Amino acid sequence: MRSWSGDWLAPELATRTDARFSGPDWLFERKLDGVRVVAGRDGGAPVLWSRNHNRVDSAYPEVVEALAAQGDRFLLDGEVVAFDGDRTSFAKLQRRMHLTDPRAARGTGVAVHYYVFDLMAFGGVDLTRLPLRIRKRLLAECFEFTGPLRLSEHRRGDGEEFYRQACSRGWEGLIAKRADRPYRSGRTRDWLKFPCLSGQEFVIGGCTEPKGSRAGFGALLVGYFDGGALRYAGKVGTGYDEATLRELRGRLDELARPESPFTDRVAEPAVRWAEPELVAEVGFTEWTPDGRLRHPRFLGLRNDKPATGVVRED
Repeated sequence: MRSWSGDWLAPELATRTDARFSGPDWLFERKLDGVRVVAGRDGGAPVLWSRNHNRVDSAYPEVVEALAAQGDRFLLDGEVVAFDGDRTSFAKLQRRMHLTDPRAARGTGVAVHYYVFDLMAFGGVDLTRLPLRIRKRLLAECFEFTGPLRLSEHRRGDGEEFYRQACSRGWEGLIAKRADRPYRSGRTRDWLKFPCLSGQEFVIGGCTEPKGSRAGFGALLVGYFDGGALRYAGKVGTGYDEATLRELRGRLDELARPESPFTDRVAEPAVRWAEPELVAEVGFTEWTPDGRLRHPRFLGLRNDKPATGVVRED
C-alpha cells in the first residue's frame, strides 16, 4: 500500500441523475445542504480546505479543535452543515462560511457539525485505492465522533425506499456510491446524486435596479457555463433579506463591467452587469422549455465552487 505524502487531494464529485435504483453494490447516504470540506493533518494542527482548495479553518474553529483530538496523520472528506430544526440549512450556514476571524465565527451563535463520509489517508498510509466499503469501516474504527464531528450514516441496497423516505422528511436527497470503487478525484459516475428538490449553483452576471422602497437590487441575473460561454438562465428576485440585498449589491458594484457577460440576449431594462465571478445557490421548481428557471429562489452565496465550473445539471 502506498504512503501518503501529506498533500491535499481534490474531492470526488457526484453526478446528478433522475434514475432511482437499488442494488447490493451501492451505498446510499443523506445528501446534506452544506459546504464540502476536506480535512487534513500531517503531524501539526488540522487544516480545513474548501472544495476549490481554499483554507476555511477560521470559519469552523470548533471543528479544527475536535480534529486535533484525533490521530496525527489523516485526510478526511465530509460536509460542514448548520441545522434549522432537524433539517440542514445552507441559508443559516451563510452567517459563518465567509468569516475569517474564529472569534467572529463563534460569535454568530450558529452551531456547525462536520459530517465525515470518507477516509482517504490515515497514519501516513494512502487509502484511496481501497474499496469504499473498507474505507467506511476504517473511518468508523479510527475516529471518535463526538461534539461537532459526526459520522455520515449509510444504507446498503434499497435505494428507492430510502429515497422516498428522504424526500418525505424534507431532505435534499441521497448520494449513491459504488461500494467496491476506489476514491477518485473529480466528477465520476461512481457517486450519483438523487435530488428531492431542484436546485444547483449559478453564476451571477449582473442585477436589475431596485424599484420602490427595495434596497440593493431588484433581481440577480444568473447563468451557467456551456463550452466556455456563459448562458443565461433567468433572474432570481426572491430569497433575500435587506442585509443580503445591500451586501450583494456592494460586491456586484466592485465587479461592474460595461457589457453583458452572457452569450444570450437578456431582455431586462436597467441592468448593472458584473464580471461572472460570484456563485449563488438557487432553488427552483423546474426548467422551462426555453431554458429558464421557473420559480427560482436565492439560497445563498457559495465560496467553495469556482464560477468556471458551474454547468447546467440536467
